[in-house]
Amino acid sequence: MPLTDLPYQDLVTYRPAVTEPADLDAFWAETLAEARAAGGEVRLTPVTDSLLTTVDVYDVRFPGWRGEPVAGWLLTPRGATGPLPTVIQYLGYSTGRGLPTERLLYPSAGYAYFVMDTRGQGHDTPDQHEGPASQWYAGFMTKGIDAPENYYYRRLFADAVRAVDAVRGLDLVDADRVVVSGDSQGGGLALATAALAGGLVAGAMANVPFLQHFRRAVEISGTGPYPEIAAYLRLHSREKVEQTFRTLSYFDGVHLARRATAPALFSVGLMDPVCPPSTVFASYNRYGGEKDIEVWEFADHGGGYGSQARRQLEWLRDHGLGPKS
Repeated sequence: MPLTDLPYQDLVTYRPAVTEPADLDAFWAETLAEARAAGGEVRLTPVTDSLLTTVDVYDVRFPGWRGEPVAGWLLTPRGATGPLPTVIQYLGYSTGRGLPTERLLYPSAGYAYFVMDTRGQGHDTPDQHEGPASQWYAGFMTKGIDAPENYYYRRLFADAVRAVDAVRGLDLVDADRVVVSGDSQGGGLALATAALAGGLVAGAMANVPFLQHFRRAVEISGTGPYPEIAAYLRLHSREKVEQTFRTLSYFDGVHLARRATAPALFSVGLMDPVCPPSTVFASYNRYGGEKDIEVWEFADHGGGYGSQARRQLEWLRDHGLGPKS
């Protein structure tokens, strides 16, 4: 992939002028209050046939948006009694929780590892709010985009915050050392959760994060999910443009990043055609807490691939968020 975005020297100072909704904080306070008021039970069921000998596996169901059950996996080192430092993993676009055998890095390194299924995108957590077909175009990027209250990502962001609530209440988890993490869409969810969950998370790791600086992303990204929004706008009247970007502004990491205070590790690929580097730096440069970013000069949307995983383990250790020796 060639370089198609701003030069690196411009990225490090890139702070675009953006208009934040005046009621952004009130919108999210109401959303999370509604999600939490629904209540619901967190259920852990041991998986006895995982075929894994060094990791304990639990099937999890926890209450997400409006108490609707969301699936997850909890993996811990075999026989661990806790409390353990914990990484919550949010997933990339069109991806579900998959199989426990795909999720062995963090429990092998001594962490509890919680993998949240993605409503509607995975196989185990349906999204029960389809809405009229006329309101969206393919995929998930435009589902309910007519208003912030109806938008798909309102439900998914609420699920992500409620995952933190659920995980912090588990006996195996050290509630003071819960870190949110993810790649692409998952990275965007990690940043949003760091902002919306406030002091409930101790750190955030966002690899090549999606859901950042929507307007620029839609204008310059030629592949991946952002073009769904452009296609929607092509198929509808020009009157939809202002309303569409107004809705997206409530979910834009550029606005949410400055509200986060937990230490954060970002990553970016300078040849990323899916999440252009300027969109990542737009949020990174506004992030409200201690921050660092791994810049992968010749990387596409894979970022640092396996090298980033090692960097994450080092970062967790250096911030006192790793297993106690």
